[in-house]
Amino acid sequence: MALSDGLASFALTSYGWLGLAAYPLSRPLLAYRAAKGKEDRARRAERFGNASLPRPAGPLVWIHAASVGETTAVLALMRELRRRDIHVLLTTGTVTSAEVAKNRLGDMVLHQYVPLDLLPPVRRFLDYWQPDVAIGVESEIWPTTLAELHRRHIPQILVNARMSDRSFDRWKRHPAIAETLFGKLALVIAQSDLDAERFRDLGAWPVSVSGNIKVDSDAPPCDEQVLEGYRQQIGTRKTWAAISTFEGEEKIASMVHRALKAHTGLLTVLVPRHPDRCDEIEAMLVEKGLVVARRTRGDVITAETDVFLGDTIGEMGLYLRLTEIAFVGRSLSAEGGQNPLEPAMLGCAVLSGPQVSNFRESYQRLVRKGSARIIRDAEMLAKAVHFLMSNDVARSKMIDAGLESMQEMRGALTATLKGLEPYVSPLSVKAKLEPRSASQG
Repeated sequence: MALSDGLASFALTSYGWLGLAAYPLSRPLLAYRAAKGKEDRARRAERFGNASLPRPAGPLVWIHAASVGETTAVLALMRELRRRDIHVLLTTGTVTSAEVAKNRLGDMVLHQYVPLDLLPPVRRFLDYWQPDVAIGVESEIWPTTLAELHRRHIPQILVNARMSDRSFDRWKRHPAIAETLFGKLALVIAQSDLDAERFRDLGAWPVSVSGNIKVDSDAPPCDEQVLEGYRQQIGTRKTWAAISTFEGEEKIASMVHRALKAHTGLLTVLVPRHPDRCDEIEAMLVEKGLVVARRTRGDVITAETDVFLGDTIGEMGLYLRLTEIAFVGRSLSAEGGQNPLEPAMLGCAVLSGPQVSNFRESYQRLVRKGSARIIRDAEMLAKAVHFLMSNDVARSKMIDAGLESMQEMRGALTATLKGLEPYVSPLSVKAKLEPRSASQG
């Protein structure tokens, strides 16, 4: 049964009070996460809203990108804001996304870890940074933060917004709560018509459609010297990559490798979504009799190497440039899928399992164009990899179709900036009228 407006308000108020009651437990919880490598031990204070950098004078836009995918999606947007002399504060929720931001943006933006969605940290954070606009990326909805931004009349905008099947079903079960929360958003710029329809159904307004702004991002970079070194080590061997894999998919990749090794002498490039799992993944591969070279150890890829294990952050551009065939994970043994645009952008024929609901439109476009294929299981994956390795014409057609698809899908950044114009233009004018801060020069 749908909650009434009064019960929705009570539920959200209770969420806030429960957060306050749990606040004393947050420090030991973060300490535990830091011990596991999931929090930056030296910067834990930022999670409680304590700033570790000076706030520059002038207009400031706060952008929150939860993880690596969201961070890379808005790189071009952040560069555009800086081009207009608007300061950018980027918050992320993971250590890996912080490293990507540092590697790709340097000092161009200010980086902090996002405060916990509890009233004391959120208020401390907003009191200090005083953002003019807050921009969330893709699907970030934090009730306490959203309510506090609304109370302070700071517009909160969601860009590159998407709504998965699971999230939509969950919100639809509590329509009053959804409408109370989503109704506080000043603007939603969605990736697709379906995403836009879902946000409108949940109470967001206005909602526009931009496409996926990740298409307008630069291709993931890599160190050309390192790339050339690995290419020389690999020589003429055939390669394929399994990227952004989740638990179970590494075992599938090993099955594919063993099935094809005798026929092709191939090298498998394996890049798990979470590098902290690589010790257990290597142990599994070795147990199956495979020889593993790891990027972090600087291992040389020899003729005996079966698997090159990509256990670093922010080097997807390197790994994808070592092959022309990429299986994209979280699609066979896990659900939701991962973004296929980077491999298509870098000239790879794309393979994926069927569970890609989080990136449905991207896959539909690529499949229609002939640049991606959906496979059902390990056996079908092995056959697809073998076919593409053996058939240069078919592989080249898929690669060309992917590059053409990327070109056709461009324009999302322009559409996003057009939607943001009423919020960004006044800040740009204000920035030009005020003396520039040395902090972000």
